[in-house]
Amino acid sequence: MQLQHVGTNTFDVVKDDIHQQNLIDLLVADKRSTQTKRAYRNDIKMFFIEMFPGVSEGVAMETFLNLTQYEAIVIGLRYKEQMQNRLTSASINRRLSALRSLVSLARKLGRCSFHLVDIKNEKVKSYRDTSGLTVDQFKLVLFAVQQQDDEILKIRDNAILRLLWSNALRRFEIAALNVKDFDSLGKRIKVLGKGQDTPEWLEVPTGTVAAIQAYLNLRGLLPLDTPLFVAHDFKNQGHRLTGDMYSKLVKKYCERSGITKRVSAHTLRHSSITAALDLTDGNIRKVQKMSRHKDPRTMMIYDDNRHRHQGEVADLLDLAI
Repeated sequence: MQLQHVGTNTFDVVKDDIHQQNLIDLLVADKRSTQTKRAYRNDIKMFFIEMFPGVSEGVAMETFLNLTQYEAIVIGLRYKEQMQNRLTSASINRRLSALRSLVSLARKLGRCSFHLVDIKNEKVKSYRDTSGLTVDQFKLVLFAVQQQDDEILKIRDNAILRLLWSNALRRFEIAALNVKDFDSLGKRIKVLGKGQDTPEWLEVPTGTVAAIQAYLNLRGLLPLDTPLFVAHDFKNQGHRLTGDMYSKLVKKYCERSGITKRVSAHTLRHSSITAALDLTDGNIRKVQKMSRHKDPRTMMIYDDNRHRHQGEVADLLDLAI
């Protein structure tokens, strides 16, 4: 067998191509979920934007990777401190994990000489409050929607809130929906769930289907790739609603209903799961199917909180003294 000779110039070109290949592309190459790939890219992008403002990502990357161990730890700790003022512990840990993974890969490839293993995660206490809103409170929220003066917003927001409630959707799941993902005849929606590569069809109850269809009827004939829910204000007319917009929408109607509890779109997901456990007499298996939690232990946390086990025992101890 003869080996083809590779000239020095050709080798140098190949070497330069490998060196210039985006580390982020290499990092996400082995991630199976499109959602995970996107999350890693966004988290790393935010690090460079926040810690190297006004500098292109390529220049920021090279500057960062050429730091000493001491300098890298300092900038990592400063980044963590900045995030502590505005992000949840879970979000901070996710961003730190993405950054550590990038540095680990760069170190393996000989692109940097430091590591970030000494920058520890925040302590997270999961699901401290899973109760959310009661069924009666959610009825007040829907009543507040009906007091909306703008007819199309009334119809749209009623459909959004019913869908969030009846199917316990995450905000990124509803934000990604297009018109083609809604099947009114089959009474279902196609959702790309957390950590999934392939969307799945979820059944939607009749009342929610009717609410969504009423909104689409107002908008007329639409291309299938059009977002299912869009903005209707002058500045953002026709644009897809973001995850943050869904949380703001929930908050707005809760405030109008006199609900003072801190709420978001995810609060509504908690509300749906807790209400489902009540309505099914604590059937964890059924509710897990609805909520699409992979770990059944998560459902036990919801069920324990629903029963107030900790509070009841604390009351008994108080009465014993």
